[in-house]
Amino acid sequence: MNNFESLIGYKFNNPYYLERALTHSSYNREKNTKHEDNERLEFLGDAFFDAIVSAELFKLMPNVSEGKLTKTRAQVVCESSLAQAARKLELGKYIFIGHGEEACGGRDKESILADAMEAVIGAIFIDGGFEQAQRFVLHAFDDTMKDAVTGKLFSDYKSELQELIQKKGKNESIRYLTVNEEGPAHDKTFYVSLMYDGRVIGTGKGKNKKEAEQRAAKSALVRIRGDI
Repeated sequence: MNNFESLIGYKFNNPYYLERALTHSSYNREKNTKHEDNERLEFLGDAFFDAIVSAELFKLMPNVSEGKLTKTRAQVVCESSLAQAARKLELGKYIFIGHGEEACGGRDKESILADAMEAVIGAIFIDGGFEQAQRFVLHAFDDTMKDAVTGKLFSDYKSELQELIQKKGKNESIRYLTVNEEGPAHDKTFYVSLMYDGRVIGTGKGKNKKEAEQRAAKSALVRIRGDI
């Protein structure tokens, strides 16, 4: 754990919080240990992550509307952004995870990395207070926020696709259809088809419907840009 603490730039007063933040529920199910999983810390970290990013964007973007702030924040706090930051910290190497989940590539799964990243934020808050959690978030997501503020980061593919269609004067509606769901209730994968003008123009999968829809929109943008 000392290596990971060096990577995140924070030394825990109580190592229990870090251990808990890095414990995936699959580890407990297989090992039947006394480790507590990271779901409660994830809940806490999610709230503080949103608040810290919101406050920073409020300072960095003084002349934009509430709507623009909301869209920019969504780009920073999304699952892919969290997973990307986790990979930079090599977080996947340190997660306590079940053998079955690991065999399925769990150490690099976006949902697991994102949840653990939020749990680490929550753990730092519990162990060291708000200022330490804020310091960690601003450092870990510095590049992401800069890219979002300058328009270099764009992850709301659904809005981008809708705007592209409107600019071309098309009136046909877009529909996102969930065509399949796989996996147990606690770890589902959703498959979505994007329908436009009576045909499928994009597909996507994700750990929730919103993620799957965004990926379907992204695939549609790649496929049909300039051809609608």
